[in-house]
Amino acid sequence: MSVEWDNKRYNNLNYFLRHKFGEKVFKISLDGGFTCPNRDGSISHKGCIFCSLRGSGDFTMTNKDLSLQFEEAKGMMQKKWRSGKYIGYFQAYTNTYAPVDVLREKYYTILDKENVVGLAIATRPDCLPTDVLDLLEELNKETYLWVELGLQTIKEDTTKLINSGYTLEDYVNGVEELKKRNIDIVTHCILGLPGETKSDMLETVDFVAKTNTQGIKLHLLHLMKDTPMVKLYEEGKLEFLGKDEYVDLVVDCIEKLPTDMVIHRLTGDGPRATLIEPRWSLNKWEVLNAIDDILKERDTWQGKKFGL
Repeated sequence: MSVEWDNKRYNNLNYFLRHKFGEKVFKISLDGGFTCPNRDGSISHKGCIFCSLRGSGDFTMTNKDLSLQFEEAKGMMQKKWRSGKYIGYFQAYTNTYAPVDVLREKYYTILDKENVVGLAIATRPDCLPTDVLDLLEELNKETYLWVELGLQTIKEDTTKLINSGYTLEDYVNGVEELKKRNIDIVTHCILGLPGETKSDMLETVDFVAKTNTQGIKLHLLHLMKDTPMVKLYEEGKLEFLGKDEYVDLVVDCIEKLPTDMVIHRLTGDGPRATLIEPRWSLNKWEVLNAIDDILKERDTWQGKKFGL
């Protein structure tokens, strides 16, 4: 193998941040108190069918002051690590969906904290108006910034089924506007969406691989309590990937990604109390170790099949 990332066969986030900043960097997940156009009625009241009541921010400290959230999470991390830098991760709901003065105040509340070296902002590709893009460009000149876009799939039928409320064209336009401002982009893809074949999922990953963007998150589809997707499950219309099937699929995805694309996630997290399926995903390190093992067994690595 010609490329290696600290004994990993893929360009992982921990490796990337350590080399960029010279020390351990922690992401602190935050709930900025935002909502989503797919929940407030602007597009829909239903939300994406897989999205939890916490707006996919299940590990944030909701209903708390933003500064307090940050300091409490930082305190917990300092119990394990005495030193390090921090990236404020605006995770819950749609984190560019507010007036720009509100966004500015929230972003700078975290950016002004001691030892914060960057921000990560998760949003929808259809929630990037010009004034927000201008604010993001300003931030990008002051700190390290990446913007996360929830693509999930390039399949139109699946997009309608999951009720995402935006199109592939919205994603492409969002990527284009962020690129104009030299802002790093991380794309979310979900593996195991209802009705999708292995070929469908690999097509989505292959599409993202060729966007010349900086990062990707691969998520395993989770069924959470109190989500619209529960109805499909109760009707027997949902099938979940098995652990071995998922691991093999992730390795196939890794092979397709360019070596300079940072892999931010290879499996999803779901709170034990609200996760319905697949329960095997609760053993996160077991899954990650299995991925490492299959990469070695196949003697393959990130980028081996990029562009093929």
